[in-house]
Amino acid sequence: MTNPTAAELVARSNRLGSDPRITNYAGGNTSAKGTEIDPVTGEPVELLWVKGSGGDLGTLTPAGLSVLRLDRFRGLRDVYPGVDREDEMVAAFDYCLHGKGGATPSIDTAMHALVDAAHVDHLHPDAGIAIATSADGEELTATIYGGRVVWVPWRRPGFQLGLDIAAIKEQNPDAVGCILGGHGITAWGDSSEQCEANSRWIIDTAQAYIDAHGSANPFGDAVPDNAPLPEPERRAKAAALAATIRGIASQDRPMVGHFTDDPRVLEFLAGAKAAQLAEAGTSCPDHFLRTKIKPMLLDLPAGAPVDQSIARLTELHDAYRADYTSYYEAYAAPDSPAMRGADPAIVLVPGVGMFSYGATKQTARVAGEFYLNAINVMRGAEALSTYTPISDEEKFRIEYWALEEAKLQRMPKPRSHQGRIALVTGAASGIGKAIATRLAAEGACVVVADLDAAKASAAAAELGSTDVAVGVAVDVSDAAAVKAAVDAALLAFGGWTWS
Repeated sequence: MTNPTAAELVARSNRLGSDPRITNYAGGNTSAKGTEIDPVTGEPVELLWVKGSGGDLGTLTPAGLSVLRLDRFRGLRDVYPGVDREDEMVAAFDYCLHGKGGATPSIDTAMHALVDAAHVDHLHPDAGIAIATSADGEELTATIYGGRVVWVPWRRPGFQLGLDIAAIKEQNPDAVGCILGGHGITAWGDSSEQCEANSRWIIDTAQAYIDAHGSANPFGDAVPDNAPLPEPERRAKAAALAATIRGIASQDRPMVGHFTDDPRVLEFLAGAKAAQLAEAGTSCPDHFLRTKIKPMLLDLPAGAPVDQSIARLTELHDAYRADYTSYYEAYAAPDSPAMRGADPAIVLVPGVGMFSYGATKQTARVAGEFYLNAINVMRGAEALSTYTPISDEEKFRIEYWALEEAKLQRMPKPRSHQGRIALVTGAASGIGKAIATRLAAEGACVVVADLDAAKASAAAAELGSTDVAVGVAVDVSDAAAVKAAVDAALLAFGGWTWS
């Protein structure tokens, strides 16, 4: 039976995690403190329930919580060797676990355990990160919140950050949370309801201030040559570029693609500051771990011909790889993990939209969602101040952190067809459907093509979400219909393999 405190925590987490303005997929963490009977002593023991490493707040279940004894965890303060060796503390977290099973404790566990509050939320809301990445974020925090929210200078997540926030709460008894420079927010409360209300108040207050006091054109004046193309032309150009861009993103390893022409992306790309902001890169660790530290931006007008765009993308790719290699070499230490690849994860095309890439369709889509979050952050920061992300050196310390590498090594091995895209004709029934089903089961992304659009969509839905399969109508005897199906495959997954 789930402990009532844990059940309440899961419900709060699901509410917060279901709103992309509050936190992004697998971002942030929440916690609650309470008591349970120790089966060994029969006495009450004080526990911490906290979202485990790699979990997602929106879909969190009790199995995704780490459960730790507070007395043991807080005892770690007595053996803490200092910030230069704080990573050593993570191995000690396992010795604080209570009971069997449960999720692996995340690096943020210290923040939740050491802060003297019954409930704690750590989130990555766009409005909050906008304040956190503003050049004068500390002054803005004081102006916006009047002492109820305290500024915390950037520090890499870890045991020391937990100690810092605990001290800030103790020194500011009227505060309900803090802005973490370059990163996000943390809020607390005596009850789950109060903690959630404080989190939402911090976020809503930041957004209201941006709306009331921000400039009307945070991305600079609109550049007419980079205005969004009409939708049919935009989608046609995206399809014409998709295979080339997927090849660019896949030089080091095969990647699956995702495309979006969300109006917020198109507005960003049409602004005079687009190149400057893209070059500045993302700031929140949850963002750049999925998007790389910065995107690749095509520096041609929206109406540039496809062949010219392809030629320029190839040149920019060479420059991007050289730049990323220089970044790695500038900050890598002898014990740093090997460079994981120098290809872009985000490619931006003015007037057309954003292409994002990952090992699977789901990770490709989520990378795009994270960069859209980053665009929203830039919008808010530039509306009030100057967008100022953390330094490249600090980004490297996160991206090539030994703890991050360990998390990557724990990921399951890919299935045999992961990274492959198949367009299967006649796939709504019979042999075609059997082929599509087998390919999807082995990790491929599948375009289910059939004469009957409704049957194609139904068959695709049986295989899973649109991260797994999509249905399209096609008459293979009609050249225009075949091209439309190929374009759909390109826009859905970035490419295809005929079957």
